[in-house]
Amino acid sequence: MKYPDNLFYTKDHEWIRFEGDHAIVGITDFAQKELGDIVYLDITTLNDTIEKEKVFGTVEAVKTVSDLFIPVTGTVIEINQKIIESPELVNKAPYTDGWIIKIKVLNVEEKKDLLSVDAYKKLIGA
Repeated sequence: MKYPDNLFYTKDHEWIRFEGDHAIVGITDFAQKELGDIVYLDITTLNDTIEKEKVFGTVEAVKTVSDLFIPVTGTVIEINQKIIESPELVNKAPYTDGWIIKIKVLNVEEKKDLLSVDAYKKLIGA
């Protein structure tokens, strides 16, 4: 499995990549493998401000439905339309084409609570 070291991770298996005062959010390679074939994503939070660790959507796989948690407080400014039309992109490319949302970060201090790649690997036993 892949774990890019330029990302931060959560205990709930989301990743976040900071780009100035914006950030891209997705789920990890570990998460997509655990979920299995992803068939649908329900993200209805465009333009909503969501507090850290609150639900911003759901991902539906063949076997289960799972909540998606925002890693830091932010406003959802974009939903990746590619994954709405082709949800399997989350399985095929979770860190690139399979990203889920873009947010405007409202509290950069929350970054300190996120996991480094090494801490995330330890969490999942990799």
